[in-house]
Amino acid sequence: MKVYHGSIVEVRMPLVSVGRAKLDFGKGFYVTDLEEQAISWALRPFNADKPQILNIYEFDKDKVLTSEVRYLRFDHYDGEWLDFVVANRRGEDLWKAYEIVEGGIANDDVFNTIELYTAELIPREEALKRLQYEKPNNQICILKQSIVDENLHFVQSVRIGE
Repeated sequence: MKVYHGSIVEVRMPLVSVGRAKLDFGKGFYVTDLEEQAISWALRPFNADKPQILNIYEFDKDKVLTSEVRYLRFDHYDGEWLDFVVANRRGEDLWKAYEIVEGGIANDDVFNTIELYTAELIPREEALKRLQYEKPNNQICILKQSIVDENLHFVQSVRIGE
C-alpha cells in the first residue's frame, strides 16, 4: 500500500527512535494512507518558513499483518481510543506494548481537551467529541525499527507547492 509522511526534510531511511515522545500512539515513525493528510502535516504553521516535503513509501502492510506483530487498530473514536491517546500524551507509554498502532488522529485542540478531561472538567463524551477530526483521517505509527527496515520502502519525495 502507498503511504505518506509530511515533513520539512526528505526521509529516505526513517528511524522510529527519532520521533517525539508523548504523541497519540507513541514514539515511532508516523505515516498515513491519505496523501492530503500528510500534506497538511507538512504545511503546519510552524513549518511555514521551511521546505515542505511529502515523502512517499510503499508499505507491505499485508506481510506485516500476517506475521506475529503486536498490532493495535482503533476503528472508531471511542473510550478505548481516548484512554490510549490520553495515557500516551501524559507519558504513560502504553504504546510500548505494540509494534504498530493505527487509527484516528486527535485534532489540534488535543492538549486543552486532555487537560480539561483529566481535570474532570468535561465528561468523556465531550472529550471524544472535541478530539475527533470531522474529515476522514488515519495514522499508522510504526514503533519497531525492523518493521520499517523490512516493510517500508522509500519511493520518492516531492516538495509541496512546486
